[in-house]
Amino acid sequence: MTTNRPAPAHTGVLARLAGWSQRHRWTALILWIMVVAVVALGSQTAGSSYRNDFSLPGTDSQAAGDLLKKHHAAQAGGSVQIVFKDEGGLAAAKDEVVALLEKVERLPSVADVRSPYEDTAAISRDGTIGYATLTLTGTAQEVPKKDISRIVTAVEDAAPDGLHVALGGEAVRGAEEEEGGGAEGAGMLAALVILVLLFGSLVAAALPLLTALFAVGGAIGLIGLASHVFTVADFTPPIMMLVGLGVGVDYALLIFHRYRHELTHGALPDRAARTALDAAGRTVFFAGCTVIIALLGLVALGLGSLQGVALAVSLTVLVTMAASLTLLPALMAVFGNRIQRHVLRRAERSAAGGRTEGAHWRRAVGAVQRHPLVALLAAVVALLALSAPALGMRLGFADSGNDPKSSTSRQAYDFLAEGFGPGFNGPLVVTGRADAAAGSRLRQALADAAGVAATTPPLPSGDGELTTVLVFPESAPQDAATEDLVHHLREDVLPGIEKATGTDFLVGGPTAATQDFADTVAERLPLFVALVVGLSALLLMVVFRSLLIPVKAALLNLLSIAPALGAVTLVFQHGWFKVEPGPVEAFIPVMIFAIVFGLSMDYEVFLVSRIHEEWKRTRDPDLAVREALAATGKVITAAAAIMIVVFAAFVLSPSRMLQQFGLGLAVAILLDAVVIRCLVVPAVMRLIGRWAWWLPAPLARRLPKVALEGPRAD
Repeated sequence: MTTNRPAPAHTGVLARLAGWSQRHRWTALILWIMVVAVVALGSQTAGSSYRNDFSLPGTDSQAAGDLLKKHHAAQAGGSVQIVFKDEGGLAAAKDEVVALLEKVERLPSVADVRSPYEDTAAISRDGTIGYATLTLTGTAQEVPKKDISRIVTAVEDAAPDGLHVALGGEAVRGAEEEEGGGAEGAGMLAALVILVLLFGSLVAAALPLLTALFAVGGAIGLIGLASHVFTVADFTPPIMMLVGLGVGVDYALLIFHRYRHELTHGALPDRAARTALDAAGRTVFFAGCTVIIALLGLVALGLGSLQGVALAVSLTVLVTMAASLTLLPALMAVFGNRIQRHVLRRAERSAAGGRTEGAHWRRAVGAVQRHPLVALLAAVVALLALSAPALGMRLGFADSGNDPKSSTSRQAYDFLAEGFGPGFNGPLVVTGRADAAAGSRLRQALADAAGVAATTPPLPSGDGELTTVLVFPESAPQDAATEDLVHHLREDVLPGIEKATGTDFLVGGPTAATQDFADTVAERLPLFVALVVGLSALLLMVVFRSLLIPVKAALLNLLSIAPALGAVTLVFQHGWFKVEPGPVEAFIPVMIFAIVFGLSMDYEVFLVSRIHEEWKRTRDPDLAVREALAATGKVITAAAAIMIVVFAAFVLSPSRMLQQFGLGLAVAILLDAVVIRCLVVPAVMRLIGRWAWWLPAPLARRLPKVALEGPRAD
């Protein structure tokens, strides 16, 4: 331990902000408690109005849906299928089935019930499986989940012995979805354990976690209120909690680590906090801005369902930054003396034991620097190998076929596939303004198309202006063959019918809409990636005044994202570890890209800013990298470990979407912190040497000067 040293003047905005939070520590704490309490109370009182917006203007499926709704076609509304199976035949169970349906018809949100005995097509050829159709008063998103739950409960309670009954449809799936609260709790507990091991003190470990909880609580309350004004998807809150906890603990940890570092070098608690905010606080601020830029890049995709998520998660990061820069200094002021005593005792024990902080990091980096090309090639080959499965990634949305086998929606799905064929669960809706003759020609052409198992007769709309034919593929909704069929009908079959009849036809329905969504994401992805990478690289160029550092950062961040998508593909598309195989959720790649690209900048900025600091002091590029990793390696590893356990905990969620998010983010952060930062960065920095800090003179004159590093700790 060194003696108390004079510190440089703290003139930065963040240092002044930290000073205010320390001098008015109780005021800052009370303000945060009051704001979070008021927001939470307001959110509870007003409730939330989360709603999904999967509209895709300009696509065939969207146009078909709008047309059906405009002309009051039955296919425009939401529905629930009640599926019956009796090995002895449904004819003998007619009285029980009819009595059950009469009870259901009187329930809220039920507009109409069509019995399987009213339509011979609703009973399988062998007579053992049939289905009743409940037409709802609105779409699956519009009908309250509590009403759907009442329908499910009523059917299950009234089901006679010996008759298998299950309910299917998107509305039922939505009502069955469970919350993932256990995942959040497991993640927080694991984060607390890591922090205790890192700091050796429960009080010190609790401060970053407490800061993150305040931030997440406030952000979720604000978004709940905002959902009454803006369109925010119903899956947004768990994503906010996932990102908020990881980022919140991460940011607070970076600042708190610098605070402890200052204490070990003799600074008093108040001055240590101001120095930490002036140094690490700037890194947190810049890293948070890059996360927000990456998330707001999702707006460029023009997908309504993702724009609300992007704004919500950006707000979470913003509130997290505010908590780290104002609430954390107040907490450090309250517990400063206790933390100082503990930190100094640990420093004395380390000194007495002859341990030098960061010695093993210096040795590891030295080994990489002696053989930089070997380390770089080995790491890149391994990362590219793990990335390879992502090239075959199929995008889509989970349906009842991916639900647990014990769920009623999955049982209904399996019964319908057994009785009517796999394509029955995902019919294509072909519609247009056609007369009876054109409708007959349409049906014949569709029935003759390869990959079509069956079609319905032409169905008129409520006002008689539309003709609709339901097409049942030979393959299941998520099969690649069904995707090919959608393109085949649009590109090969319908143009001929349209020319012959003079009528335009559209292919719609949930299965076609899923394909349109995936195609739209793939089409707009290059613009999104270019926008996010370009803006982030520009920020790095301004901060570090270097041309190669931003290029390196962008390439290495992409190198950690691709393997994460490869891992998601292996597990969820190919069914590794006994996971039900199916397509990857269509918005998972762009969401993982936005979040991981932003989070990777945390470590990039934290590490490179320290390298830059050492470079300016020593002018030795190799020594700068070794000393920077010796100083930051421990905290980067701890921060990454916390993020990994928080994200990985969401693999325990019952939601397939959250499982994919959790796995993708955890793998990306693991690879970024271990492989990228510990192997690839030292190797690349060794190879480019002094050129790392080169900036062409014309650019140097035009770029503004931004100081990221604060005063040195030693």
